[in-house]
Amino acid sequence: MEKVHEFLIIMDGYIGGGPWFVYLLLFTGLFFTLYLGFPQIRYFRHAIKVVTGRYDRVGDIGDTSHFQALTTALSGTVGTGNIAGVALAIHLGGPAALFWMLITGMLGMTTKFVEVTISHKYREKDSEGRIAGGPMYYMKKRLNITLPNKKVINTGKWLGAFFAVATILSSLGTGNMPQINSIAGAMYATFGIPHIIVGGVLAVLLAFVILGGIKRIAQVTSRLVPSMALIYILGALAVLIYNYDNIVPSIVSIFSDVFTGTAATGGFLGASIIYAFNRGVNRGLFSNEAGQGSAPIAHSAARAHEPVSEGVVALLEPFIDTILICTLTGLVLLSSGVWKDKVYNDFQRADQIILADYYDSENPDDVKKLFKFYDGTLDLPQFSGKLDVVNGQITQKTNNEITILHARSVAENVLVNFEGEPYSGEIFIERGRVHESSPSVSFSGQSLIHSAPMTAEAYTRSFLGNFGQYIVAIGLLLFAFSTAISWSYYGDRSVTYLFGAKYVLHYRILYVLAFFLAAFTDTTIVWAVSYITIAFMAVPNLIGILLLHKEIKETITEYWRNFKSEHPDEKSW
Repeated sequence: MEKVHEFLIIMDGYIGGGPWFVYLLLFTGLFFTLYLGFPQIRYFRHAIKVVTGRYDRVGDIGDTSHFQALTTALSGTVGTGNIAGVALAIHLGGPAALFWMLITGMLGMTTKFVEVTISHKYREKDSEGRIAGGPMYYMKKRLNITLPNKKVINTGKWLGAFFAVATILSSLGTGNMPQINSIAGAMYATFGIPHIIVGGVLAVLLAFVILGGIKRIAQVTSRLVPSMALIYILGALAVLIYNYDNIVPSIVSIFSDVFTGTAATGGFLGASIIYAFNRGVNRGLFSNEAGQGSAPIAHSAARAHEPVSEGVVALLEPFIDTILICTLTGLVLLSSGVWKDKVYNDFQRADQIILADYYDSENPDDVKKLFKFYDGTLDLPQFSGKLDVVNGQITQKTNNEITILHARSVAENVLVNFEGEPYSGEIFIERGRVHESSPSVSFSGQSLIHSAPMTAEAYTRSFLGNFGQYIVAIGLLLFAFSTAISWSYYGDRSVTYLFGAKYVLHYRILYVLAFFLAAFTDTTIVWAVSYITIAFMAVPNLIGILLLHKEIKETITEYWRNFKSEHPDEKSW
């Protein structure tokens, strides 16, 4: 399984993790922003009016309201990316990474507007009379090739099928299994609730919601999303008020480091301009899913007599998800100082490496070497051999013969435990990693942390004290559970496209079963698969909307022509 995981990671490095993918996403957002004249700014106020139902008509076709479609799509994007993704971006790229997340969010507003508009235009009704929509439907109808002899090759049908298969795999690999695995881990770490109990209870709740179809999903998400956002935001404000004197310096650091990179400070070893850019853009795209093609499936169910009104509603998603919530999380992390402070934690094997020399985090020359090591521009010797441990203490570390790195920082006060007790004996190391022949020991000590644990630590640095970690745990529970709800709908619409509505129930049962099992099994492979399927969804969708740019602009122009004739006293902005 480790070999399979390594192969998938290598594949992702060329596909979703490759720079070309990031540039394609950014280019698409920038192209449509300029081509359509900054719709994320000009149509913003109009979007708010539409989502409140101001222009609704009696008899509009659809299964949900504009607001319910928005909250369903938001429930798929507002999730672990907002809690863990922002923390990981700042951990890797420093404060400047947040700047690039914001830029990505701004461009993503236009991309969402465009992909939802064209998908809504070509939605259909399935055999049971429910709305079925998403990128696969506009692909089927508009991306076919007509030869000079007038013969039509159904490339769009197969491209849509490719997208639908990728969506089904991504629904399990992105929206389902990793979400419950994160929830179960957080509930066990915070409250001590066994993983299987968490999985069982939430699987029953998930089944109750998704078996009722889009109408019940919309009813639940329209209540759940505002509630979970309010809880999380109130906790964030408590941290910011407590650390109010650090807010302005934090904002300054976001912008001042954009073109210089972030210098080493505290336990943070520094970050280059390119690294901040890559991490910020990557995490921003992961957070708001603009261009991936998932949100158009939810928005296609909205009641509307034409597609553009739902498109303008969709541009609110990246604004809420990335520009508001991610910025708030980022300011919490920066103002609390947790992003550069070493704290006591249990080390993750994947984040730990042992070097065959001593490096001092207080020595500027050593810090530069370690930064280059993580940046991939300097190869430092990694330890191979035997570590001697006495009562939890590594003798080589005590004698300054090695350096233990964890989470891109020099680890301090390291202890080795076995089954909860200080370990004494030998540990075999191969190229800086604990060899599989060694006992199942665990390392702990002081180091930087990242992802959800960093955000949880930040929330404790407020009036809330240790209670702050419960807000993050509950927020993670609600965010991740709502993500699982919405992604089930994306998967069942893809099943409908491929096999017909009669097979949707089979998919939902499989979805709930996978959700339960993933609560207490390793989802590392699943995560790796999902990284690739996200790219498989996004690439055909991005190419599709770029090819149809003229039709999209004509559709938008026609919408405003009709709107102004019906509402002559109102403006688009």
